[in-house]
Amino acid sequence: MGITKLADLIRFDAPGAISHKDISDYTGKVIALDTSIVVNQFRAATPLLSPLLGVFFRTLTFLEHDIKPVFVFDGKPPGEKTAVLKKRAEAAGWGTPSCSGTASSQTKDCLQLLKLLGVPVIQAPADAEALCAWLVREGTADAVASEDMDTLPFGASILIRQLNAKKQSEVVEYSLSKLLDKLQITHKEFVDLCILLGCDYCDKIAGLGPKRALTLIQKHRTIDNVVLHINRETHPVPHFWKYKEARKLFLDEPQIEAPKLIWTEPDEEALVQFFRCNRSAKEDRVRRRMERFRQMRESKREEREKEKAAGHSRQTRMDDFFRVTRKREQPVEVADSSNSNRKRPKSK
Repeated sequence: MGITKLADLIRFDAPGAISHKDISDYTGKVIALDTSIVVNQFRAATPLLSPLLGVFFRTLTFLEHDIKPVFVFDGKPPGEKTAVLKKRAEAAGWGTPSCSGTASSQTKDCLQLLKLLGVPVIQAPADAEALCAWLVREGTADAVASEDMDTLPFGASILIRQLNAKKQSEVVEYSLSKLLDKLQITHKEFVDLCILLGCDYCDKIAGLGPKRALTLIQKHRTIDNVVLHINRETHPVPHFWKYKEARKLFLDEPQIEAPKLIWTEPDEEALVQFFRCNRSAKEDRVRRRMERFRQMRESKREEREKEKAAGHSRQTRMDDFFRVTRKREQPVEVADSSNSNRKRPKSK
């Protein structure tokens, strides 16, 4: 669910925080993904096919664009989220979810698949979304790709939605700094706003819409003050309301060390064997996609080399008009796979 109607609120009250981009704009970027969201997207969209096949296709699409995906797996969910997880699973017909943090057989298969694809995976101590946001705040990743808006109250500076979009300008990017600036609130106040809107960790005040919730936070700054200035007959406050626990979950940092991220080439033969054993895709389909992957990646790299060469040529001619007085310090380049645990600057 994420945050109820947060996307609508941003669209109407802070449209400047939204930009529309192409998937190619993220070439060379490290993107953190909540694995469960990706898997569930394919489970819902193609219930007759294994979601592992969807993960396989999408990951190769990222790699074709030289996007560096990092897949984060959920750990044990906080107790505040148990009721929501059960309700969500029942509505989708997926049975009772595991709230122990123990990996299911499908999760183990997905983990093996991603390793064969050569992309890094991280086990979160709790919610994967929280760790994805932390990776961005720490500079390990450039952005979080997710359809859930709760990545923003967790503190991710950049949230990307619809990164799988195939048409130009269909990818939607949200900037947290621009959002807070436009709404004239702090990040902590934004967290309280999201709790008022409705989140996965506690109930919300009944009858309180997005516009009213925003106005109350802008005026009173905290939920503690808001509850003192609302009509409790029209907007009853939930009994034993755990908004403070929810606030803490959004604001506390995951207890984990910065991971070392390494990307390697996909292992085609191992992938063929994996899908043969898993019986979720035929060998010829896997090999055709791998062949297209190699061709697409080579084609895109050739295009970038041509653009780079053309740009360098133009710059050289421009430099002829100026005398170089000193050598400028070279910018730090993106760390390669052998040194990719170095903190990286956040995207603007």
